[in-house]
Amino acid sequence: MSGESAADPRAHQEATGPAAEPAGTFLGHPKALSFLFATEMWERFSFYGMRALLVLYMVHYLLKPGMAETVLGYDLLRRGLEFVFGPLGVQPMASEIYGLYAGFVYLTPIFGGLLADRVLGQRRTVVIGALLMAAGHFMMAVEPLFLFALLTLILGNGAFKPNISTQVGRLYAPGDARRDRAYSIFYVGINIGAFLAPLVCGTLGEEAGWRFGFGAAGVGMLISTAIYLYALRLLPDDRPRRRGAAPRRKLDPAERRAVWALALLFLPLIFFWAGYEQQGNTIALWADQSTDRGIVLFGLRAAIPVTWFQAFNPFMIFAFTPFVVAFWRKQARRGAEPSTIRKMALGCFGLGAGNLVMVAAAGLAGADGKASWLWLLAYFAIVTLGELYLSPTALSLVTKVAPARTVGMMMGLWLATDFAGNLVAGWLGSFWSGMAKTEFFVLIAAIGFAAGLVVLAFERPLKLMIEA
Repeated sequence: MSGESAADPRAHQEATGPAAEPAGTFLGHPKALSFLFATEMWERFSFYGMRALLVLYMVHYLLKPGMAETVLGYDLLRRGLEFVFGPLGVQPMASEIYGLYAGFVYLTPIFGGLLADRVLGQRRTVVIGALLMAAGHFMMAVEPLFLFALLTLILGNGAFKPNISTQVGRLYAPGDARRDRAYSIFYVGINIGAFLAPLVCGTLGEEAGWRFGFGAAGVGMLISTAIYLYALRLLPDDRPRRRGAAPRRKLDPAERRAVWALALLFLPLIFFWAGYEQQGNTIALWADQSTDRGIVLFGLRAAIPVTWFQAFNPFMIFAFTPFVVAFWRKQARRGAEPSTIRKMALGCFGLGAGNLVMVAAAGLAGADGKASWLWLLAYFAIVTLGELYLSPTALSLVTKVAPARTVGMMMGLWLATDFAGNLVAGWLGSFWSGMAKTEFFVLIAAIGFAAGLVVLAFERPLKLMIEA
């Protein structure tokens, strides 16, 4: 999922010594890993369950005239956005709100990490974040509280997300080879939750009513909280705050060049996320409005629920990752494996190619303006391959190039690309209802290809630092 690769374990090696490993193991790892895995799985279930419904809920129900006026603070928000972007109809407004929400979800973890490190500790911050998110999901079922619910979810995610990931690394002593594999297991939990969420929350929201879908997300978050509270006895103590630490020396010229090179490289990646994050925004609207979702099973014709398309990406991550890794290994044996920068550029090109598929779908839509759902299947397959080429390799790049003293900061900057990308995604999505669909997908494809070309331009300057 977007920005969802578990943080590279080398970013967490500043932990204060190894955790005492309790009795019992989980796949050869400390037993606590199984509880952190389940905690994260249910949290992602709640997050992606709500996300699968968000744009559809706003477009089809909440932002309709007569209903939007009941939402506390909506008029003020609308005036602010229209001051910047001009008049906004229901769909453009929904896309802008979606972009703001998704963007700030990826900004607040920076502050949540600081709060845990300097004030509350990781355990307490995770619990506060989990309870805030549970409250936010249940508040989504009360229309007037919609904007306050989004704010509560943003703050809760900021407290929860960075600190649950860090605790995985703290289960292991520095240099423990199991740490890398632990994050791979943890990443599976992320994608199991993301896969199940649209199937459960999405179906309930579409078929039984919006509040039932949001309520299911809230229940998922309560389950996550309960699992984490049970696991507290197995987790390492909070990292003590450092007092009177010696002042750090300044970065030398080579280290400063590395930091600036990464910062500049991250700029075009903002536009990758801007295109990628259309999955929960305009792609959801395409599935709803312009897709023939009919399918024949056992001789019976049925329709695929709109929200189920949000499960394609996490499922394909499961399916494709072993083949992508094996392909890279085969290329490496021949000396033909692409460099890190080229993999990232290929990821951007995958985004562009996926949107070219949608250009064809829009151009070949039938007389009723609907295209087969198989076009979306092809779109998700290509874009997911692009994600697998870009996201994990970008994390690896940070740990290779960033000076050891700045890895945490640069990881925060990497998350900030998703923040900026989601803001741009919301703005791009506001053009959906005012453009021909072929033109819209051409625009997103062009953004993906342009980002890839800019990334390629960084290969020569960074090559020595990456491959040293």
